[in-house]
Amino acid sequence: MGTGGRRGTRSGKGTEGAATAASPCLYRCIECNREAQELYRDYSHGVLKITICKSCQKPVDKYIEYDPVIILINAILCKAQAYRHILFNTKINIHGKLCMFCLLCEAYLRWWQLQDSSQSTAPDDLIRYAKEWDFYRMFVIASFEQAAFFAGIFAFLWVEQPMTAKKKPNFILLLKALLLSSYGKLLLIPAVIWEHDYTPLCLKLIKVFVLTSNFQAIRVTLNTNRRLSLLAVLSGLLLESAMVCFFQRMEWDVGSDCAVYKSQDL
Repeated sequence: MGTGGRRGTRSGKGTEGAATAASPCLYRCIECNREAQELYRDYSHGVLKITICKSCQKPVDKYIEYDPVIILINAILCKAQAYRHILFNTKINIHGKLCMFCLLCEAYLRWWQLQDSSQSTAPDDLIRYAKEWDFYRMFVIASFEQAAFFAGIFAFLWVEQPMTAKKKPNFILLLKALLLSSYGKLLLIPAVIWEHDYTPLCLKLIKVFVLTSNFQAIRVTLNTNRRLSLLAVLSGLLLESAMVCFFQRMEWDVGSDCAVYKSQDL
């Protein structure tokens, strides 16, 4: 049995991947999203038996047998089962680092577009100084726009979700899910490095992929329908667009991805 899929799973006492009888439900079935006490049982000497869900009669988490590469491929394909495995049945603490790196990638893309479209006859030292502060400015703007996107999603769900669910959404878990599902922004750097005639199209597809991943993260985390998840993403985009308009009224060249990235200067 492959061990790659079991890395990072939370373990109970005495039996890896299994919770004790007195402990609360730690896991979720990746098929029906019902709570589960354990993922598998380790009987002796590495003899494992995957737990069967009492609700759907399917393995609680088949991905514990899978190699991480296979799990990643399924996540890229936006499969709900893979998202549940990553969000509920593994212990991942890279949300902050991943968010920072994604913002750096986005800031670099905007900074690159700004430098590509601007020409200056100022001295070299002054040019380098201005370029450095342009990058910091793009990083701050990208941070504000992402915060506005998340705030729009949370505001919509705060108003809408109590009307359709018995309990309020877990915004901490949802924030972690949104941060993890934004990993598609890492593709911005390769798209810029290997510049091609189709680079503008690649940037648009990356934007669509990130939004699709965010949509699936909301749907899986809250166990809600597609319509509500789609409206949440659109609400986030609306507030992000309002933030972009605010920066543009201040005559700042933001190079926002709300316009699916500028392509005329590429």
